[in-house]
Amino acid sequence: MSLADWLSHLEQGPRGGIALGLDRVRVLASRLGIGFECPVILVGGTNGKGSTCAMLESILTQAGYRTALYTSPHLLRFNERLRIGQQAIDDARLLTSFEAVESARGDEALTFFEFTSLAIFHTVMKAKPDVFIAEIGLGGRLDAVNILDPDCSIVTAIDIDHAEWLGSTREQIAWEKAHIYRPGRPAICSDPAPPQSLIDHAEHIAADLYLIGRDFNYAGDRQQWSCAVRGRRRPSLAYPALRGANQLLNASGVLAALDALRMRLPVPAHAIRQGFALVDLAGRFQVLPGQPSLILDVAHNPHAVAHLAANLDQMGFFPETYGIIGMLADKDVEASMRAISSRIQHWMLCTLPGPRGLSAEQLEKTLLNSQSLAVDALGQKASVHCYESPRKALAAARVCAQDNDRIVVFGSFLTVADVLAEQGEV
Repeated sequence: MSLADWLSHLEQGPRGGIALGLDRVRVLASRLGIGFECPVILVGGTNGKGSTCAMLESILTQAGYRTALYTSPHLLRFNERLRIGQQAIDDARLLTSFEAVESARGDEALTFFEFTSLAIFHTVMKAKPDVFIAEIGLGGRLDAVNILDPDCSIVTAIDIDHAEWLGSTREQIAWEKAHIYRPGRPAICSDPAPPQSLIDHAEHIAADLYLIGRDFNYAGDRQQWSCAVRGRRRPSLAYPALRGANQLLNASGVLAALDALRMRLPVPAHAIRQGFALVDLAGRFQVLPGQPSLILDVAHNPHAVAHLAANLDQMGFFPETYGIIGMLADKDVEASMRAISSRIQHWMLCTLPGPRGLSAEQLEKTLLNSQSLAVDALGQKASVHCYESPRKALAAARVCAQDNDRIVVFGSFLTVADVLAEQGEV
């Protein structure tokens, strides 16, 4: 079968959906002989995981290491989920691993994510990289990626998302995410206000906990920034190429992890400078060239959308902002809209595909049920329009927007992916 055939097959039937738990994946990983001689870095959290992974990959590549990076979900192609040496994995190597997992699983039922994670672990094992960076998808404790035995784990910003699986408070969610930490090993937290449950769990298992504000810190001005990790200072750093005020939190967590792993993965200062300068990540406050300004951000929960709103405020004055939003049903739609509503003069609501995708009309109902959501910062009533897809919303926005206006696309990976595909972007 082709890769498309495999993915279509896995998305159907009892192997689809979400089923938390590590037993099935551990059994299959053992049958496949999955294990890694290289250092493994796990990255979890609610927001900032992708940026943290991208910075680690970029810096370690500049230091001369051959990296493997596993992230999810993808934007345009499944192959984006695994990068070896900063290149998306090719179909042939993935297919070999898909067949190996299928042969090993026997009668064991696996979800799409479990099956594909095992295939990616198998591919990485065969590739023999110098370092393996893996992003935890949902939560941490019971996520399939948590079968890995990390040398260092990073938890980024923690907020409420996937509440039906992880809990409805930051304390509950942080406890789930803290389970990617391991006894006696570096455990980084780049959330500036970590819930006590994370600290308590790290101390309970005797992990080597690094807290921002206690074990590492950063400071900066308009030209440069510096970071100190347990008394070791890195001065005169260039700002990361990734846009956004929150990126220094992520970058500081990256430097804390690299400091903790310095005996196994020594990284010279020039690699850090170059790595930050060259890092790139699609869909994270990504500003595409041209007029009107087009900003893409996969922000899909209130915390991430609030960061997007703050970043928009740093862009300067734009007469009109067109907000193209498409969201999934399991997200906090109203709170996400509220976090950015005062910046938007024109709501362009779009339908997302699949059983989890909300229709534009459902978004409109949420918007109009709360009168304050459809009012901008000047108290003016915003316009509201519905579209069949993000790309159709973008086409309409381009007709209406002037060159000095801006268009912001956000709400889901699917929303951004549809626009990137229309733009011909990778």
